[in-house]
Amino acid sequence: MDTQIKVRGYHTDLYQHVNNARYLEFLEEARWQLLEDHMDLESFMRGGYLFFVVNINISYRSPARVGDTVTVRSGLKKIGNKSAVIRQQIINKATGTMCVDADVTFVIADTGGRPLKLEADLKDKVMQIPLFEE
Repeated sequence: MDTQIKVRGYHTDLYQHVNNARYLEFLEEARWQLLEDHMDLESFMRGGYLFFVVNINISYRSPARVGDTVTVRSGLKKIGNKSAVIRQQIINKATGTMCVDADVTFVIADTGGRPLKLEADLKDKVMQIPLFEE
């Protein structure tokens, strides 16, 4: 799934390219859109389930600058017994250059913050997220 983001002045640092922390915000924005578009988040949370990011493995490849539009590509990479991974890439729309690639590992927890084993019913819910297409 693709999310478009226009780079604004407040996204940049002293060197006039997107600050590393802002890329994390771009990734989060795209993950929320991914979940909202493919899962019934309201009923998921009403059921007492929460998503927690537990690891982000990110590589910064090439800078994006003010005025650039970037495409954040997101999709499910894998599901384990206790966690799942969403693969994300940020690509400069005009040049096709990859700015960032990241694997974001998350768990599903109960309202007490305890990670849950991904039994069949939870795996089915997570599988509603489209697979990442290379």
